[in-house]
Amino acid sequence: MSVAIISSAHAAESEQETHASVDAGETHHAGGFPPFESENFAPQLFWLFLIFGLLYVLMSRVALPRVGSILENRETKISSDLGAARELQAKAQTAAAANDENLRLRREEAQAIGRDAQQKIAKETADQRARAEAEAAEKIRASEERIASAKTQALANVQEIAVDAAASIIEKLAGVKLAKSALAEHQTSSN
Repeated sequence: MSVAIISSAHAAESEQETHASVDAGETHHAGGFPPFESENFAPQLFWLFLIFGLLYVLMSRVALPRVGSILENRETKISSDLGAARELQAKAQTAAAANDENLRLRREEAQAIGRDAQQKIAKETADQRARAEAEAAEKIRASEERIASAKTQALANVQEIAVDAAASIIEKLAGVKLAKSALAEHQTSSN
C-alpha cells in the first residue's frame, strides 16, 4: 500500500510541474509542421534518396536474387515433376496397351481351348453314339435270329401238334389209328 501512495504522490507532483511550465508561458514553436517547412526540404530529400537508394541496392542485390532463385528452383522442380509425370503416363499407357494385348491373346487362347474341347466332346459323343448304334443293331440282329429260330421251332412244333391233333381226331371219329409219319408226309406234300 505504501508503494501506491508514493506513486500517486509522484504523479501529482509531475502534473503540477507540467501545469506550472505551461502557465509560466514557455514559448511554443511559432512555425508550422516541421516537415513542411521549406528549409527542411533539402535534408529530407537527401535522406529520402539515401534511404531509397540503400533500399534499392539491398532489394536488387540481396532480396530479389533470393526470390528469383526460389522462383527458378520452383519452376525447375515443377518442370521436372511434369516431365516425370509425362514419362510415367507414357509408361502406364504402354503397360495398359500391353495388358490389353495380353488379355486379347488370353481370350483367343481360351476360345480356342473351348472350341477344341467342344470338338473333342462332339467327336467322343459321335463315337459313343456309333458304338451304341452298332451294339443296338447287333442286339436287334441277334434278337431277330432268335425270333426266327423260335418261329421255326414253333412252326415245327405246330406241325407236330397238328399231326398229333389230326391223328387223334381221326382215331376218335373213324376209330382208325393212323401212323403219325403218314400224316406228316401228307401234310408236307400238300404245302
